[in-house]
This record gives sequence, structure tokens and C-alpha cells, in this order.
Amino acid sequence: MNRFEGPGGSKEARIRYLDGDFQVTSPGAFVRCAVTGESIPLDELKYWSVARQEPYVSATASLRREIEVHPELRKRG
Repeated sequence: MNRFEGPGGSKEARIRYLDGDFQVTSPGAFVRCAVTGESIPLDELKYWSVARQEPYVSATASLRREIEVHPELRKRG
């Protein structure tokens, strides 16, 4: 994983999300959670969707998005 300091230190990064890793395409220090809008420092980024190319601040936020996209998941029990 990549962390950039210096010129991009306080701006939002652009990321390409891959399986198990990500690639910084535009330097920055953080990304924004697609669900909550919270800033996520790149060195703390753990959750994302490769299919939707979205980062999430937590597993809970990731699940919330998954249920939004696939409402039929609520019916499973």
C-alpha cells in the first residue's frame, strides 16, 4: 500500500481499488468513505469494493452499502 507525504499530504487521494490492495493514481493523504463521507487516512484504509471502486471507513459501512445495493440481503436469515 502507498502513503504519500509532502505535496499531497493534506489533499484527497485518487485510488484504484484492487483485490487485496490498492493503487494510488493521484497522491493524497486520505480518501472519503462512500457511505459516511468520513476521511480515511490511506494507512488506515482496510475496506473497499473493487466492483464499485468505493472505500469504506469500517466493515459496518461496507455492509450498509452492500445492503443498499442488494436489498434482498435483508431477507436472509
